Amino acid sequence: MTSRDTQLLAIRPIINSLIISPNMSNDERFQNLTLRPIIKLQNDLFVDVFKNYIAKHKNVFYQLTIEKRLNYIENAIHKDIKFRNSLKGMIIGQFTSDEYEKYRLNSSALNKRMMAIVKQRLQSNIQLFEKSETLKAV
Repeated sequence: MTSRDTQLLAIRPIINSLIISPNMSNDERFQNLTLRPIIKLQNDLFVDVFKNYIAKHKNVFYQLTIEKRLNYIENAIHKDIKFRNSLKGMIIGQFTSDEYEKYRLNSSALNKRMMAIVKQRLQSNIQLFEKSETLKAV
């Protein structure tokens, strides 16, 4: 294992609630051992990136109801290919060499799992996307 791989693995959070069983599919195992820890590690970055996405799209997000905001997040991830590819890059860039090889063999299915987890994370963090009001000095 390269020094880079060792360092990447060392900074990942441990998710104690994950259960790995022998009858899991390879995709599910990859999701639980690789994707979930990376996505948890990158959570703050995803929040910041989405705040930037909102700003780049003229802050329309802030005028929406909660339900429509949830749909907005989903549509951003599923329909905005540039945004989706950016999110994927933030995750793939955290793969070890071995993980990348496993990912490469079934990237289409793993991309779906990745984006589903990121969507769930952003939606569960929806309160972090409230427009901040700056106080004006009188």
